[in-house]
Formats: sequence, C-alpha cells, structure tokens
Amino acid sequence: MLVVTAVVGTMAGTAPVSADERATRAVEGARGGSSAAAAAEATVEERRLDRPAPREILRRSGFDSVADRFAVALRSADSYAEARRVVDRQGSALWRRAVDRAQGRGPVRGDLSRDDDRPLYWARLGMTRELRSWEPRFALSAEARGRLLGELERTSRGQDTMDFPGAGRTAGGRGFKRVVLTGFDPFTLDRDVRISNPSGATALALDGTWLRTADGGLARIETAVFPVRWADFAAGTVERTLRPRLPEADLFTTVSQGRVGRFDIERTNGAWRGGFPDNENVSRTETVPVAGPAAQPQWTSTTLPYQAVVAAETGRFPVYDNTSVTEIPEGGTEPVVRPDGPTPGSTARAGGGGSYLSNEIAYRATLLRDRLGLHGTLPGGHVHTPVLAFGAGNADPATGTVTDPEFVRNRLDIIAQVRAIVAVAAARR
Repeated sequence: MLVVTAVVGTMAGTAPVSADERATRAVEGARGGSSAAAAAEATVEERRLDRPAPREILRRSGFDSVADRFAVALRSADSYAEARRVVDRQGSALWRRAVDRAQGRGPVRGDLSRDDDRPLYWARLGMTRELRSWEPRFALSAEARGRLLGELERTSRGQDTMDFPGAGRTAGGRGFKRVVLTGFDPFTLDRDVRISNPSGATALALDGTWLRTADGGLARIETAVFPVRWADFAAGTVERTLRPRLPEADLFTTVSQGRVGRFDIERTNGAWRGGFPDNENVSRTETVPVAGPAAQPQWTSTTLPYQAVVAAETGRFPVYDNTSVTEIPEGGTEPVVRPDGPTPGSTARAGGGGSYLSNEIAYRATLLRDRLGLHGTLPGGHVHTPVLAFGAGNADPATGTVTDPEFVRNRLDIIAQVRAIVAVAAARR
C-alpha cells in the first residue's frame, strides 16, 4: 500500500497567495518539466491523442484544428506576457465553443451530436501538448511554463468564469437562485478510449443557463469541469475554484458518473483515497490531503434535500438516497460496510460515492462549505449519474464505433434528469 502524506491549501482565508495556490504552482511547475526536454515530453493523457478514436472524435466534431491554431498563436508570442494572453484567450475560447456547441449555438461542424463532451477533453489535451513542446523565442523557465499550463487548464474548464449576473436580481428585478454545478473529464480511458462522461456533458449543457425550479422560481446555473487526476486535487483545484462561489450560491452539487442504471444522492463522503488509478495512471492510497489535517473530519454529509429529490419524478432512471459507507470502526482494524452510514469515532475507507475522485470532490466541497460556516444555510452535496452506456452491439472498444443512437439518447436523458434534479433541489432552498 502506498501511503503519501501531504498538506495543501487554506480552505478559507484572504491571503494573497494561499498555501493551496503555492501547491498548485508547484504541481504545475513539475508538469512544466525541470528542463526543456522534460517539458516537451507528453503526459500519459496526451499520448492517448494518437489513438484512432480520439482523432475521429476531434475530426467529427470540428475540433481537430484547435491545437494547430493554438500552436500558431503561441509561435507569434514574443514574451511571457503575450504567451499568457494567448493561453487565456484560446483556453477561454475553447470552453465557450464547447458550451455553445452543447447548447445549440453556432454552426454545426461534423456529425457528432452536440451534447458530446469528448471534443472539449481531447482538444484541451492537444493544446496542452502543444504548450508543453513549444520552444519560444524568449527564455521560459519550467516554472513559467507550468503557470501557463495551469492557466490553460483553468480557462478551458470554465473554472474562472463561474460568475453570476447582478446582485441576486434578474434584469426584470425578480430575485433568482444561484446554482453551482461541477462535472468531470472522461476516465478509465485505457479500458475504452471512446468513453464520454455524462457529468462533463451536463456541465456543458447547463453552464450559464436559466432554470425554472419546481416551485416556479428562477435559478441561474454556473458550471465547471475538473480533471480526473489526484495531483490536481491535492494542489487545491477544487477549493480554489469553489471558495469564491459558495458564499454567493443558493445550492451546489458536484456531479460524476456512478453506478449502472441509477442516480444516487450520496449522503456521506469519506476522507479516504482508495488507490484507483487516475487519468495519468497514478494511484493514491491515503487520507484525503487538505489544510489543517489535525482538525480534518473523517466524514462530511450532504445538505441537499435528498428526500424531496428521491420522491420527485425527474426522469427515467431511479434516484436513490445512498447511505452506505465503508469504515474502520473505532478500536477496530478491518474495514466494515455500514449500510446506514458511519458510526461514531470510525475511520473512513469509502463514502457513499466510493473512494475515488467523485467522493473526493464531494468531500472537499462539503468540507469547504462547513469551514466557510455555511453548513446550516447552503444545500450542497454529490449526485452520481448512471453509467453512460453504448448501444447493444457497440460495447466492445476493439470493434465498436465512437457513437451510436442509444449512446446519444442515454447521455441526453442523463443531462435532462440532472437538470430536473437541480430544479427540485433549488425549489427547497
């Protein structure tokens, strides 16, 4: 068992450069490489770009020229400041283009359905690979390249544009509720490189949209997408993104892909990383690394109105209030599954959402909520979607196609049901 200890970030506070930002810079600098040669080496994620399915997804979505255009723009930069402007503009443009595509704006390029989240994922990796191998005409340290990579990650994921309009009022003067929603990149790509993540697709479909809640009110949804990488979470990407947003939100939900054929509202989140490999094929088995580990709870809980959500008719998939966890009981040594939640004094080994990054984003977001003093006033927690399945006869990645009608229908149904779940949850605020 690999045990790694790390301390990152201030969950709350106003220091100009927080501990989690310093950790983020360290991680980004490491990704930038310790030399020009190291910087040019593609990551595990980027190397998957050369497989046929990602190339087809990019071509059939019209996103196949994104990386090349980014490379041309980079070559025109004659200073770090100009390079940063290029990264900021083109990263933000990629996010906006993916959102517009998902929401039916702009020209149709290619024959992939608009709801597809995969063009954003693979186009971003094309951009990071270009940035990693770029040889500028000016001196660029590994640390500076790492900062550019971090900027590209944030801007192309919508993490820095989760801004709600006005001061709690619509243009007509009527109040509205503010909803923060997050999704994830595709993952388990070595098992099937064609995979899409319905949570990421949902984030694209709902970003910046207005929602009529179940009680007739209005809600504005702002979204972002997160990587499936342990290191980014340890470096504070969740806290950095959500800390400014949660105090102004009326509801938040982290969303990820979960179990087959069902939605789950995860009641309890655990402070444990179970070791499943991430998108860089890195494994971590350890307590979730956060600031102030001496005061770190083993468990956090949802404040979503799970009873109302479970009781509502939100779509074709059943929705469950999932209360199960895995713990080491106080005084014990072996993990025990508890169907009704943790017992006092126990040590976490899996939350309701498991021990992977879906559990971790839920743990971090709800811990941030609590450390900001919002537990009693801000509904928030995690929603697991059904697994997005390919159609019958298209399940084998060795012989299957990158899309099919059932695959698209399943994704659209999941997106619609997440939207309906949010409408119910926001009505209970």
